Amino acid sequence: MTSSSDIGSNKSKMRASNQSKSGATNKWWVLAAIGIGTFMSALDGSVVNTTLPLITRSLGSDIAAIEWVVTIYLLVLSGLLLSFGRFGDMRGHKMVYIFGFVIFIFSSAICGLAPSVLILVIFRGIQAIGAAMIQANSPAILTKTFPSEQRGQALGMQATMTYLGLTVGPSLGGWLADQFTWRAVFYINVPIGLLTLWLSWRYIPQDSEKKSRESFDLVGALIFITGLVSLLFGLNQGHAIGWTSGLILGSLGLAAVLISVFIWIELRVPNPMLDLSLFTSRQFSAAVSSAILNYICVYSIIFLMPFYLIQGRNLSPTHAGLILTAMPIVMAIVAPLSGTLSDRIGTRPPAVLGMCLMAIGLVLLASLGSETSTLGLISRLAAVGLGIGTFISPNNSALMGSAPRPRQGIAAGMLATARNVGMVLGVGLAGAIFTTYLGNQASQSQISQTGPLFGAIHASFMVAAGVAVIGALISAISP
Repeated sequence: MTSSSDIGSNKSKMRASNQSKSGATNKWWVLAAIGIGTFMSALDGSVVNTTLPLITRSLGSDIAAIEWVVTIYLLVLSGLLLSFGRFGDMRGHKMVYIFGFVIFIFSSAICGLAPSVLILVIFRGIQAIGAAMIQANSPAILTKTFPSEQRGQALGMQATMTYLGLTVGPSLGGWLADQFTWRAVFYINVPIGLLTLWLSWRYIPQDSEKKSRESFDLVGALIFITGLVSLLFGLNQGHAIGWTSGLILGSLGLAAVLISVFIWIELRVPNPMLDLSLFTSRQFSAAVSSAILNYICVYSIIFLMPFYLIQGRNLSPTHAGLILTAMPIVMAIVAPLSGTLSDRIGTRPPAVLGMCLMAIGLVLLASLGSETSTLGLISRLAAVGLGIGTFISPNNSALMGSAPRPRQGIAAGMLATARNVGMVLGVGLAGAIFTTYLGNQASQSQISQTGPLFGAIHASFMVAAGVAVIGALISAISP
């Protein structure tokens, strides 16, 4: 005969089992919400590029003004990532993430309605504020939601969405503009954003930690934002304005001074915005450095390949876009698998392997010529995608895992900041090598396999391959 105590015990076990199953189900809904949000915020960093000529014509603007539609987003996003990561640590990551989506959706709608370039630029800046709130807190939410043995898998899936957003942006923007108008590039964020906002509100768990009573380091935040924006502006506009111009040299010099002052302040204030003690962890420092080098390589490819495909091979933008999808497709398949593997064997081996594969892929890209077959193009890009996908998930897992729980927002902010700094450095480095080589070979008027364009491509990708090798060495010294 069953006693009442046995019945009560069985009910308790059933209740615990149901809660466990519910939690297991909910974490995948959390991943879905974070993944879509990550894709959208990353997408908007690149999706507008293809539509700039259409926006210019529609709003009656000039090139110099319309460039700020892209530049303002990059600068505001990069400058605010650390601040919102820190704010998430203090006040709750879910709250900051949700408010970020509200801002992102509202500003996207206004961007689509913008009657002038000025309004568009202003609300692109506001849109970037929302994107910064999303990107700075999403890895922290995943790290807290998933157990450590699944952290690499979850962050790998998120990394896939980040790369897909950054990579498919130009082709998706072109398709939306062709089918509808350039305004659809912004309108599409509204319905998808509302869905993601509901998923986030419904499934992301409330922050269980007691809200921090630490004060926010406003002075440090302002100095960091100004210094980083000055640095990124100089790197982003150097090729257009001139690396030796007073404006660029002044911008880079101001950045060096302000970032030095920022470090001095952060070492002395009781509640710093950026806890520099994180960098005493060799794993954290190596992961941040490797992430920057990885994105330098990625954006060298994203910047250079359209020149090779469209100018060097005379392919249409649509054809070129289809070929370029080989890299993100392979990466999307490999990143979650690599993350799962890193949960079992550790983060260092797959991270080192990924950077080595990327170096090999870049050397193969450096051999591109006028007669390279489509299969040869796709296989080279696939090789690079294999390296990216193998590297990024373990590296992200190492970075987030090396930060203590109260500093997860700062770690996530550093991860996103590393991505943006690497992106700008990659375009700046590749652009500098590419244009310098072409300038030195300007006397050659005809492009051939040994001509200026292919020579510039070779030199740029070989330098990027060297950067990947350095990244592999840094990953190798991580514990």
